[in-house]
Amino acid sequence: MNGPAMSTAAPDSKGSGLGIGIDLLAGLSIAGLLLPEAVAYSGIAGLPPQAGVIALFAGLVCYALIGRSRYAIVSATSSSAAVLAAGTLALAGPDGASRVLIAATLVLLTGACFLIASAARLGGISHLIARPVLRGYTFGLACVIALKQLPNLFGVAAPHGDFAPRLLVLLVQELAQVNPASAGAGVVALLLLFLCERLRRLPGSLLVIVLGVAASGWLAGHGVSLTGVIELAPTWAWPTWPRQGQWLPGIELAAALLLILYAESYSAIRSFALKHGDSVSANRDLAAFGVANLVSGLFHGMPVGAGYSATSANDAAGARSRLAGLVAAATILLMVWLLLPWIERIPEPVLAAIVIHAVSKSWRLTVFTPYLKWRRDRLVALAAVLAVLTLGILNGLLVAIAFSLAMLLRRLATPRLSVLGRLADGHDFVDIAQHPTATEIAGVLILRPEEPLFFVNAESTLAMARSHVSQPAQVHAVILSLEESPDLDGTALEALADFADWLSARSIVLRVARVKDPVRELLLRAALPQLPPQALDDWSVEDAVRLTATAAQPPLSPSNKESL
Repeated sequence: MNGPAMSTAAPDSKGSGLGIGIDLLAGLSIAGLLLPEAVAYSGIAGLPPQAGVIALFAGLVCYALIGRSRYAIVSATSSSAAVLAAGTLALAGPDGASRVLIAATLVLLTGACFLIASAARLGGISHLIARPVLRGYTFGLACVIALKQLPNLFGVAAPHGDFAPRLLVLLVQELAQVNPASAGAGVVALLLLFLCERLRRLPGSLLVIVLGVAASGWLAGHGVSLTGVIELAPTWAWPTWPRQGQWLPGIELAAALLLILYAESYSAIRSFALKHGDSVSANRDLAAFGVANLVSGLFHGMPVGAGYSATSANDAAGARSRLAGLVAAATILLMVWLLLPWIERIPEPVLAAIVIHAVSKSWRLTVFTPYLKWRRDRLVALAAVLAVLTLGILNGLLVAIAFSLAMLLRRLATPRLSVLGRLADGHDFVDIAQHPTATEIAGVLILRPEEPLFFVNAESTLAMARSHVSQPAQVHAVILSLEESPDLDGTALEALADFADWLSARSIVLRVARVKDPVRELLLRAALPQLPPQALDDWSVEDAVRLTATAAQPPLSPSNKESL
């Protein structure tokens, strides 16, 4: 027994050692990508550079200790930075100091929302944002972020707000004030980033930063702005307490940050979990994001989530466990400790180029191709893009979500009722409108609602059923197939009772078929006189037709009994 145990332990230890070595290399490789992006995303949020660095530490460490995904890299993201910028501008105006305090409050509220969602086991909350909405929002957001970075790229005054047409007009008006040195540095950095994207072994972000820092003296002499002082000393001061009129907008902004961060994070986490056959623990990840955002908010950092690009880079680097995130955090700490004076000399056009290159991956129109091909959700995706571009980042997101829910309700509220017939004398009953060869059962009307019955469509669907019953053909029984309704709310139950009464007044029998167990239990509790327990036992339409036909047969007369 001891021999086999020892023989199996050796490969495991070797594999463990190899895995640790790979995680070390992965953490080292992604550290150079994460640090400049963190500084750049601070600019998107309108916060000091240290806000992104603090968020990076909080996200990497907290998620590595609490989270579940082996590949997720939790840090500030471009989308959350843009939403935070819109929120702080709305609540505090352009004053920088007030925005820092309001931002910390919003990040703390976001962390609290994450923890409440985790305690309530709301792991499916990300599904409130449909994928077409998320893709359309990401596309529009990438356009807005790029527009807001172009002034930094060209060295002109940066306008406030996130209304895309206004940003474009103001940018055109400022073209005469473009700083040639700033524009040259930004364009060269952008070209190098796209070139290094094709040369996978060359770290583009690190290259442009090294070149930018090397040329920072000359660039600063020609009026190019540099990153500036990064204060990483812990800030223990409590964030500002919201004023009376700020509580509701603050909670709304925190909820919006929760939705967009978790939708983006869960998309990345789930994608790589499916790729590698890992399990997903949504509620545990909610708790990890909650703690990370609380820590980040306490130290005046930015909101954090698992961005797809950073998580993809971690996977491409060969990470095998969450140790890679801890290694990246330690590497970044070492870089900040040793290289902070050089990091403070990164030219702003270089940071703008890094941001534009990062969001350019969201400009691919191919993400909308499936919706055009399927002819599904095209309007939802388009509405999300237009809403972000015309209404702003935060309002655009809320309007896009509301539009997708309205389109869903519109589809569910449109009554669709199929009349079923038997297919080729078999046991299958199909829609006679789609299958002309299917035949109806004489005297029996078989109906199937094509959407779940609930308060929006129950009345109109059963009104349509009445119209079918009122047609000239003689009907003595109606079979209602409820296979599309996993549950019934109060309105649907009352509407079904009214329909049963209406049929009973015309001496028409009602049976229900293919009833789900929760619906059957509900109907038994309701104890509708027209739907006795035996009328709920038809597990198939075929069973209901057979029992209806048997019940419709006239009883045998005494003379017929004697002849038998």
